[in-house]
Amino acid sequence: MTDVHYESQDGTGAKAYVDALVDLYGEVYAAPPYLEGPEHVASFRRHLTRELSIPGFTLARAMDGARLVGAAYGFTLPPGAWMEPSAEEPPAHIRDLPKLNIAEWMVTTQCRGTGIGRRLLDMLLADRSEPWAVLASNPAATARRIYERWGWKPVGRIEPRTMPSMDVLALPLR
Repeated sequence: MTDVHYESQDGTGAKAYVDALVDLYGEVYAAPPYLEGPEHVASFRRHLTRELSIPGFTLARAMDGARLVGAAYGFTLPPGAWMEPSAEEPPAHIRDLPKLNIAEWMVTTQCRGTGIGRRLLDMLLADRSEPWAVLASNPAATARRIYERWGWKPVGRIEPRTMPSMDVLALPLR
């Protein structure tokens, strides 16, 4: 790694990075425990393209020169809204308030353990108006244990159609 620099963009600014984000997703999620293939990468592109226009969308990214080596992004889930598909009903004190839904947190294999992921997540969580952040994590992934160490608490499960069951975790932001 040379000199890693960090930036944040809203959905409009993030449009310029869609291809790089899709490439990063394909690299990160091809590895165990995910083992995702081209159909998952194509689905990610469709979801990302739609999510860019959701209110509160923010992308935090880490660049090593011209290469994207890490990214985290999320958007606002309004009061009453929750994750889909087939998610367990969340606790009312979270469901009934706005939430930052962290859709992705990705760091290349060679950059893990360097603090890049922590900085990206901190950037994404900083100065948010929502009182809660929520995310879904594969229970077999290293990231799941990292979230727990950083104070995230389990609040349910989600059953995606094309992936294994995931834990839903929440973190108070205030």
